[in-house]
Amino acid sequence: MKLTYIFHSGFVLENEQSILVFDYWLDPSGVMEGVLKSDKPLYVFSSHFHEDHFTRVIFEWKKQKPNTTYILSKDILRHRRANKEDADVWLAKGGSWSDDRISVKALGSTDSGVSWIVETEGKLIFHAGDLNNWYARFLSDAVPGQTIYSEEFEEDIDPIAHEKQYLGELKDIRKVSDSFDLVMFPIDGRIGNGYTLGGRQFIDRFKVGMFVPMHFVASGFESSWRMKEFTDEKNIPFWEINKEGETIEV
Repeated sequence: MKLTYIFHSGFVLENEQSILVFDYWLDPSGVMEGVLKSDKPLYVFSSHFHEDHFTRVIFEWKKQKPNTTYILSKDILRHRRANKEDADVWLAKGGSWSDDRISVKALGSTDSGVSWIVETEGKLIFHAGDLNNWYARFLSDAVPGQTIYSEEFEEDIDPIAHEKQYLGELKDIRKVSDSFDLVMFPIDGRIGNGYTLGGRQFIDRFKVGMFVPMHFVASGFESSWRMKEFTDEKNIPFWEINKEGETIEV
């Protein structure tokens, strides 16, 4: 398989029979131009309605490439970012769909929408969407049952309850599989101290063939490489992404 980094949490995964696009937002290096010229069937995933994971631009692709299938999280429909007829498949947590090329399961998130498990050509792929331990930096000061006001998020948060929810989502994922050939996961330096904690908790619970960071645009490419120290300890290959449009063989 060939994996190409588009931007933020956006990736193209190409195999022998098909091409998968995850969480397209922006395309500064023009990756999609080549993708849309391919004869292979295209599957487009959007994990939730946030503008950095979903844009209506994706629906334009079908005009150029009729063999495009849209598999979207139901929260996009619920927030009226798209119409029901725009997508071929709408999934919420627990939903599944398959054809003769791919099999898809929608799992949970600690933010909006879903995370994805996709089986294709004998490989199992995980794209986290916005599933993460987002409030990790608040855990050191947290008291069970009490909230902490975050100026960054402008709300009262309960980091202990949030982490419990995150670990619960990981348990649900393990009910489907405890092993993935490829994992795309948020490693976002903006969330402060402990920004790798969610990723570390993930690799503690799953066998991973390759770990790929995402959602690091604001904090920079090198910030995501911090995770490599922890994947190296478990002999998990890690992709140190350097630029938009970069490709790796998986």
